[in-house]
Amino acid sequence: MGFALIFVPLSFVAALLLVILLVAALRARETSGGNTAFLVLVALCAVQSVVVGLRWGYHVEAARYVQPILAAGLPPLVLFSFRTLLQRDDTQGGATRWLHALPPLVMTAIVLFAPAFIDAALVVLFVGYAIAVLHLGRSGPDALVEARLDSAVAAHRALIIAAVALCLSALFDLGVLLAFEKWQGENAAVIASNANLLGLFFIGLTAFVASRAHPSTPTQTNPPEPSPSEQDREVLDQVQRLLIDQKLYRDDNLTLSRLARRAGVPARQISGAINRLAGKNVSQYINDVRISEACRLLRDTDMSVTSAMLDAGFQTKSNFNREFRRVTTLSPASWREQNRRRAANAA
Repeated sequence: MGFALIFVPLSFVAALLLVILLVAALRARETSGGNTAFLVLVALCAVQSVVVGLRWGYHVEAARYVQPILAAGLPPLVLFSFRTLLQRDDTQGGATRWLHALPPLVMTAIVLFAPAFIDAALVVLFVGYAIAVLHLGRSGPDALVEARLDSAVAAHRALIIAAVALCLSALFDLGVLLAFEKWQGENAAVIASNANLLGLFFIGLTAFVASRAHPSTPTQTNPPEPSPSEQDREVLDQVQRLLIDQKLYRDDNLTLSRLARRAGVPARQISGAINRLAGKNVSQYINDVRISEACRLLRDTDMSVTSAMLDAGFQTKSNFNREFRRVTTLSPASWREQNRRRAANAA
């Protein structure tokens, strides 16, 4: 007796992986916080994956009307999510922000009255928002002042990848459009499934990474920046006093905006002073202080590597090991062994 194989669309697999990421993000949120906008984005990607599977895998007629409307909501949500990592002064006003609710509404009208323009509209929408997302990150990780400093670089990379994923989705939408134009939709199902597996999964994955950046409470308007030069040294001295004397580096949820509030100095002025005097971004500068403290603990105490990592203000081993190698070129264990050997030889 033969057994019938159950057909499972690739998009369902992508949806399952996204749900796993969402559950992991929700669990992490209970202990270290998280960004609701990014979690909603992961959930929307999972729902969209299921809808794509229903449409192209099982040919559910209703899904063809729902899919483009959900897809039109993804780019604005990507932009809004990453904007939550910017300082409030840089975000859009409430009235303007609601304009980003228009794409799903406009797409609903296109689905009902001009379905032939669906794919073309999605291409324009995804590319346009990809450019807007890239524009957010034009100043590098320091632009994400509401991101936890040990996650700012990762969040900025996620921003870039999310923009690329939006372009990738636009490319596949263009492929679907050409498939219908030239081959009467013969290859549309394959193209759409691959687009879902790659585009949506990458957007969901980057949203998961960025959600770990844990934005802090909104900042208040800062006073105008004073003129630079000697002010830079004063600002950097004040930052060093906060970090070292008050051990602010131990705050594993430290953000540039929180540091600015403690120092009473605009975030952009702190970023500029560190960039000009230290030649680094804020995240690297803070992590250098943390690595210096970790080295002291590894050299002068019998504290475990994990305990030294946590005491120095790092949350994850991967980030700690990466930053430790950046500063010392060695792993923490190798650095400790090498320095103890030198101390023994000197004695």
